[in-house]
Amino acid sequence: MLSTKCFRSNQACHVGNAIYVACALVFCLLLLTACGNPEMKDQKKYEPLEPSGFFSDGKSARELLPNTVAQGNVRTDSLLYVGLENGKVTTTFPFTITQAVLLRGQERYNIFCSPCHGYDGYGKGMIVQRGFSPPPSFHQDRLRNAPVGHFFEVITNGFGAMYSYGDRIQPEDRWAIIAYIRALQLSQDAKLTDVPPAAQPTLKASK
Repeated sequence: MLSTKCFRSNQACHVGNAIYVACALVFCLLLLTACGNPEMKDQKKYEPLEPSGFFSDGKSARELLPNTVAQGNVRTDSLLYVGLENGKVTTTFPFTITQAVLLRGQERYNIFCSPCHGYDGYGKGMIVQRGFSPPPSFHQDRLRNAPVGHFFEVITNGFGAMYSYGDRIQPEDRWAIIAYIRALQLSQDAKLTDVPPAAQPTLKASK
């Protein structure tokens, strides 16, 4: 009798375990079904800059809160990142200008600036030749005498018909471009005495 009862008890346990497993599988299946809700899968997907009626301003994307700074992107050097010294437009560069910096500036200038300003800085780039408003020449006295911080501000925020390049050109590259602009200005307004003495005889002979 004991063995029979034990057999029946074990059989009941197996049946109970099977029912438990079956219930667990059904529960998991219901969860998976819920995750596959067609209303979630088929909800509207917005394209970049597409308007939305959900928010009161009509935009589908939310703008960053004022003064939001990305992690690891804290910029405390106002000279490098803003072009100001003691709250005033700077007259100096935030780092030493080397040949490598000038070459980098030339490359960035040719890409971003020459279409309007021209390769020589006279404001007669290809876009201007096709009807766009001409920018001022870099070789006029006003811009030759302008502090370097002025150029940084204009590149960063735009000016007149020129839009902002603040999100297109990194601050270091903006300074490199300005250094190259200074080189262009010097190339069109240099005197023989500005040339190193060792190179002056070569220039005199080429006249």
